[in-house]
Amino acid sequence: MSRRPRSRRSKVSNDVRFPTHPRNAQKKYEHYLELARAEAQLGDLVAAENYLQHAEHYLRSMNETRNATR
Repeated sequence: MSRRPRSRRSKVSNDVRFPTHPRNAQKKYEHYLELARAEAQLGDLVAAENYLQHAEHYLRSMNETRNATR
């Protein structure tokens, strides 16, 4: 019976929030939108949707940061 090696990645609690700079979130948002457009043009709509979901995460992050500073 072989054993699977344990993951060495440390687990991070969902409670922990790391500060992110708003410009970094903006750059990542634009980057994922660009990747989504490229995949859509190539005809891979599943990959495009995946990148759009990543972009949406950064959009929500930017909105939360914007609302927190008001």
